[in-house]
Amino acid sequence: MLFTLARRLLTEPDPRAVGAFLYKFGWKGMRAVKAFMRRRARGEVFPAFTFISVTNRCNLRCRGCWATGAAKPRDMEAATLSGIIAGAKARGAAFFGILGGEPLLYPGLLDVFAAHRDCYFLLFTNGLLLDDAVARRLRALGNVSPLVSIEGRAEESDRRRGGVNVYARSMAGLACCRRHRLVTGVATSVCKNNLEDLASEEFVNELARRGVHYLWYYIYRPAGPDPAYELALSGGEVRRLREFIVDARRRAPLMIVDAYWDHDGKALCPAAVGIAHHIAPSGLVEPCPPIQFAGDRVGPDSDLHALYTGSRFLARFRDTACAATRGCILMEQPAALERLVREEQAIDSSGRGTALDELAARAPCPSHDVPGAPIPERSRFYRFAKKHWFFGFGAYG
Repeated sequence: MLFTLARRLLTEPDPRAVGAFLYKFGWKGMRAVKAFMRRRARGEVFPAFTFISVTNRCNLRCRGCWATGAAKPRDMEAATLSGIIAGAKARGAAFFGILGGEPLLYPGLLDVFAAHRDCYFLLFTNGLLLDDAVARRLRALGNVSPLVSIEGRAEESDRRRGGVNVYARSMAGLACCRRHRLVTGVATSVCKNNLEDLASEEFVNELARRGVHYLWYYIYRPAGPDPAYELALSGGEVRRLREFIVDARRRAPLMIVDAYWDHDGKALCPAAVGIAHHIAPSGLVEPCPPIQFAGDRVGPDSDLHALYTGSRFLARFRDTACAATRGCILMEQPAALERLVREEQAIDSSGRGTALDELAARAPCPSHDVPGAPIPERSRFYRFAKKHWFFGFGAYG
């Protein structure tokens, strides 16, 4: 597996793109995690990775998406976006996940990437706007990896995403990435309706043939005005997904990524340990994208370090989440999250004005912390990487 992956990375993408991926994402990312762990040891939390939704506008309307239903379109102020990136860089963080809505609808986004060539950006996109012109510019920049979301095969994609021919159009975006020799990923939110299709070696190998270099599996987390709770995985289905991931990692011709389990297979939440938080288009700072509540807002002149280290809401969220579960508090214990939000009088950052009512109406459902013995990593490479570079925080005691 490692030999095949190394050969693909050395021969398929542009060499400059590979160099940027290995140095700006790999090496600088590992250093950012080490700095995060040193800060945490002295009681200071500043995320190693920042996820930013630059707009709530989108050209699709996916079921279960937290970004839908906003009362009015909103783009992040350019000065705020620049200030967030500069503030994170000042603390040794150089990796940013860029989300939406659909981030390619954000005016001047590629110019933002160009202004921060010392950083690495993961572009979360549905791929519908990923044409040759965009892919050509991304190749010239070299510090961006498109991460194209695939929510199922053709029929399921249209049903889940509220569009027509979504799967084919997303695959056309992947084809543009391959033509222009980008380091490219696919993200998929696994639910009941796509588990069979997407957690399969056939799907993994097809993506590799299409030029995809890494595949990021998420667990479907119902959110937004149309949460579609019936699509959430059962505990048994989550274990099945985990089994597939650890087995597929040993032979897949691409990297398989998750952010849910440590090297021993114990569940964790990146927001609960503070390694990553999310900033909405309004500048409101949230624990993670589907938890649309905030106690702090960042602006063009904000001191990002003071905001993170002094945030009462984020600190209480981390304590509450770690005490409640190693999984997702939103899914497993929404009542505990609701109490926290009410006690802190947190701001509804959804743009809908209905997030608290939605939270109050939630019923618990399984997340990734499922009963039974943990399923440890079986690939030595992934086990080493998770243990030493990403998840060794000791945040849960």
